[in-house]
Amino acid sequence: MEKDISLPAPLPRKSDTTRSVPSLRARRWKERSLAYFFLAPSLILFGIFLFYPLLKSIYLSLYLTDPQGRVASFAGADNFINVLSSEVFYNSLWTTVKFILLTVPTGVAAALVLAALTIQKIRFNKLFQFFFSLPMAVSVGTGSIIWMVLYHPTLSILNYAFSLVGISPIAWLTDPNWALLSIALMTIWLNLGFNYIVMLSGMQSVPEDLYESAKIDGSGSFRTFFQITLPLISPSLFFISVVSIISAFQSFAQIHILTKGGPMNSTDVLVYNIYQDAFINYRFGIGSAQALILFVLITLLTIIQFKFGEKKVHYQ
Repeated sequence: MEKDISLPAPLPRKSDTTRSVPSLRARRWKERSLAYFFLAPSLILFGIFLFYPLLKSIYLSLYLTDPQGRVASFAGADNFINVLSSEVFYNSLWTTVKFILLTVPTGVAAALVLAALTIQKIRFNKLFQFFFSLPMAVSVGTGSIIWMVLYHPTLSILNYAFSLVGISPIAWLTDPNWALLSIALMTIWLNLGFNYIVMLSGMQSVPEDLYESAKIDGSGSFRTFFQITLPLISPSLFFISVVSIISAFQSFAQIHILTKGGPMNSTDVLVYNIYQDAFINYRFGIGSAQALILFVLITLLTIIQFKFGEKKVHYQ
């Protein structure tokens, strides 16, 4: 029998292979050029508003400046030594730590409780979700003015409500024992809308089949919440914790409007201390050194959170 003889495929010409290589390189170069073209506006904005101020802060931290911010003389590491040996800096850092402890755990817990309540199918559920999300639409300045009225020595609605139940008026913003707590309450309310929305969206992403299986197995509401809901919304909890800590480190506007760091420096957090050194005392070198130290602290704390906290996060 005759067998079909298959002939080998002809080899490509050398000219074809050499012609395809430049065309492939040209296509890749065009794609990269187009990508950089679309990224250029963002890179320019980042360069103007992020990278340039960072490099300028590094530069100013090494010099002494006059009241106009002009460089006077080279200081080297003296600005950092003065900051790290200053008692005012450590007092501001301790005030910032207390502010974080007052705002972050309470804010996360409040958002978690409200999201757990409104995830249930109850009457007027959408209305409650709207009201709990409302603080997100309020700016820091507007919220500070609202709470300034609430904390007013004579027009305070809170003190009037307390007087109805026999509680003496509280000097919210003028008493050193209450000032930081008052700022913390306002900050918790201001961040509640964002925290609540993130937490609620995390709970809504939990499959209903898991809850139905838990009911069939006889699991109660609390057991289902702690063993099913919490592990599955751990990415939302981790995200809110990281963002809330960074936001607490950077809190400034509400403190500037309500207390201006007082009374008796009881609300003088680190960012407000930087503002006083740089723009009130005109020590831009010291202020830049503190800003860089704050940047390093936030970076290290965020790395630690991702190093140890993310291990307990359950990604679906």
